[in-house]
Amino acid sequence: MYTIVLDTNFLITALKFRIDIFDEIEKRCDFRYDLAVLDKSLNELKGKPGEKLIKELLDVKKVKVIKTDTKDYVDDILVSLTGKYIIATQDMELRKRLKGKPIMFIRQKRYVEIKNVL
Repeated sequence: MYTIVLDTNFLITALKFRIDIFDEIEKRCDFRYDLAVLDKSLNELKGKPGEKLIKELLDVKKVKVIKTDTKDYVDDILVSLTGKYIIATQDMELRKRLKGKPIMFIRQKRYVEIKNVL
């Protein structure tokens, strides 16, 4: 079973383009999974457009919050999680750092794509 970790920019992009990522993820994943978000990603949402709506959706969909006890940057934490996790991100630099590891991203402003999942 995988844990799909939703990055801040993935959530903001989905809201911006009105993509139901929960439905899209369900369509694309033919395996069992849990959804999660880092506590630091939630902190990054503060003051951003759609913050309240995103947090409400995460709550309604029962997305698990992963507590972090480190002062590392969110991207560094996400890179360290790989292996048993799929990182959902729109960040090109982060995707380069995750090369060859399981990732998920939004394509063509309308659907979710998954790469490197066995």
